[in-house]
Amino acid sequence: MEIKQAEFTLSAPVVGMCPQDTKPEYAFIGRSNVGKSSLINMLTNNRKLAKTSSTPGKTLLINHFIINKEWYLVDLPGYGYAKRSKKETDRLDQMIRGYILQREQLVNVFLLVDIRLEPQKIDLEFIEWLGMSGVPFSIVFTKADKLTANKARQAMEAYRKTLSETWEEMPPMFLTSAEKKEGRAEVLNYIEQINRELSK
Repeated sequence: MEIKQAEFTLSAPVVGMCPQDTKPEYAFIGRSNVGKSSLINMLTNNRKLAKTSSTPGKTLLINHFIINKEWYLVDLPGYGYAKRSKKETDRLDQMIRGYILQREQLVNVFLLVDIRLEPQKIDLEFIEWLGMSGVPFSIVFTKADKLTANKARQAMEAYRKTLSETWEEMPPMFLTSAEKKEGRAEVLNYIEQINRELSK
């Protein structure tokens, strides 16, 4: 898939304020500081589309970007940021879960995971929740350039092994690096494939 156009549409504090549109939506989510904005900018080939920050936890709303006027890329707030108050954490949690469970246009959640870390409890619980809720999702490993190709593959296999303890069928997995544009074609081709299926 070639991205010719990527434009910010709107930021919504609740699912009811998301675009009144029927186009398919692909949501990106992960722990704070997982490299979500960098990945979104790499995928869309636009370094200024999603605001990157050295301070984690900057995304506080449901951000919609229209791609090629055909589908939406949705940037969701990160989870697990320790410096938020309980009230703020609960509000964001409610907003994220409300969007994921209620948004009919949502066709896939891309869950971002830092390839350098051991499987984290908070990510595994989120994966479990997506599965129990019947939400289609894929796992996107970020920051692959921080490891050797061999180490990155080993880390991916270790993750697969952890998931195989509770999952019979593995979700699709992608290895990416925003720095090196690694995994870009694979993720975009996967989205294109789903869009084609939907338009049949």
